[in-house]
This record gives sequence, structure tokens and C-alpha cells, in this order.
Amino acid sequence: MQAVAQNIRWTVRDLELLPENEGIRYEIIEGELFMARAPHSRHQQTCGKIFAQLDCWSEETGLGEAILSPGVLFSDADNVIPDVVWVARETYDRIVDDRGHLTGAPELAIEVLSTGERDRRRDMEVKLKLYSMRGVIEYWIVDWRARRVEVYCRENGQLRLARTLLGEDRITSTLLPDFCCPIARFFPNF
Repeated sequence: MQAVAQNIRWTVRDLELLPENEGIRYEIIEGELFMARAPHSRHQQTCGKIFAQLDCWSEETGLGEAILSPGVLFSDADNVIPDVVWVARETYDRIVDDRGHLTGAPELAIEVLSTGERDRRRDMEVKLKLYSMRGVIEYWIVDWRARRVEVYCRENGQLRLARTLLGEDRITSTLLPDFCCPIARFFPNF
């Protein structure tokens, strides 16, 4: 994903004027517009597998909702599309708008790293900072190539790396009581 223009402050209203294109995603972070083409198929498979695990757990517990690629409108200048989020039921009812966008922080945000270095840095630095400032409680950065999950948890008001999971490790979360999943289930088998 690359920045489109320098020294122009984009807003959510500006996005409504851009052409709709299924192959391009637009995000705004601190007023800067980012565009990305459709991600690698393995990236999308990883997103789907993570969503499936969280969705199944959510259906069983009734505690919240897993959502694939939601629009999250933190402000007029911060509009992002995380790959997957999980939102507690009471939070969802409070932050969803009439168009189905989230207007506040989900409890859990998940980004699956893209192939480009600029995109990787955005997810690992810029979005980490944004999610930390906006109140996300937990952030998972998933690398399908390395088959690795970095888990960031809120500590003293900001997200900090809590653990890195590899191989046969299992992921758990204090947000998701009794959720336990081998991270290998997040990744395509080939």
C-alpha cells in the first residue's frame, strides 16, 4: 500500500468521491490516503482461516462477533480496514453505525502482513500506533510466509509486544475466554 499524495489531508468524505473498485482498498491514517490492490491469495486464505476460528468460537459463546475486513471509522482522518476484528457484543451495539461501519475500537484487531515492505511497515508501525492510540485492547500481526503471530496487548495505555508464536504454539487471549487454537490452523496447508 502506498501513500497517494503528499501534504493533502484526506477525510472520510473524500473517500466517497473516489471510484469504487473491487480490486482497490482505500484507508486514511492521520489524514494520509493509502491505496492497496487486492492482496495475495495466501494472505486472503489466512484471513479467512483466522476469521473461521474466531467466528466459530463466537457462535459457541455468544460473547461477540468476528468480522472480516470491516470499515473502522475512528475519526474523519482515520479510516482503516483491518483484515479481521473481534468485537464484544456490548461494544458492537454501541459502535456500529447504520451503514455497518465500526465507529470505535474493536477489542481485537488483526492484520495479516502483505508482501510489500511499505505495507508491512504500515501494519507493524503506523497501524500499531493508531490502534494503540484508539483503544484497541489486543492486536495480532500475522505473517503467513513465516507462519508467525505477534500478539500485542494493552499495557499502561499502549499496545506492547506480549509474545511471538511459531510452529505448534497455541494462541489464547484474555479477551476470549477458553479460546485456544494452534496457530497452524491460521495458515494455508500448501
